[in-house]
Amino acid sequence: MSTLAFDPAATALILIDLQNAIKARNPVPHSFDDVVARSVALGDKLRAAGGTVVYVNVDVADMQTHVADRSMRNPNDPPPPAIMSELVPECGIQPGDLTITKRSWGAFLKTTLDEQLRAKGVTTIILGGVATNIGVESTARSAYDLGYDIVFAEDAMATLSQEMHDFTIKVHFPMMGRVRSTAEILEAL
Repeated sequence: MSTLAFDPAATALILIDLQNAIKARNPVPHSFDDVVARSVALGDKLRAAGGTVVYVNVDVADMQTHVADRSMRNPNDPPPPAIMSELVPECGIQPGDLTITKRSWGAFLKTTLDEQLRAKGVTTIILGGVATNIGVESTARSAYDLGYDIVFAEDAMATLSQEMHDFTIKVHFPMMGRVRSTAEILEAL
């Protein structure tokens, strides 16, 4: 296992979907409240060290829909209330943090995230949020393809089941980056 070392000025914490619609799903294995608390701790520490903090939310009403066996949203349902797309107040967003609204699973597709990170000289991304195997993984795959070094804050993310979380954490993420606990990341910062 490689040692963590960060250049805070070249590091961004990207937090995926810490919003009302996701909180309502009661993710596991870490509670939504625990994910948010650990995300806040990471954001506070990285921000104080001169790094970049990014909050990503999904526009639930404008989410891309595709023909699939199981849809994330029924296009015949009335649009969800706007509050469902809003970040939860306790997520820790501060003036100067970046905010990105996505309309698909990943935070890079059809957004300005990559351009904003490159303009700041970011080369390393710390990822957290919900859902581990959906929004976080989709963002990670794009970040990996774009050449970013990735650190996954395992206990600052959650999803719909323990099995989904474990598979992604143990199989996919170690091939794209380094999987660490929030405590390990905070110590390295």
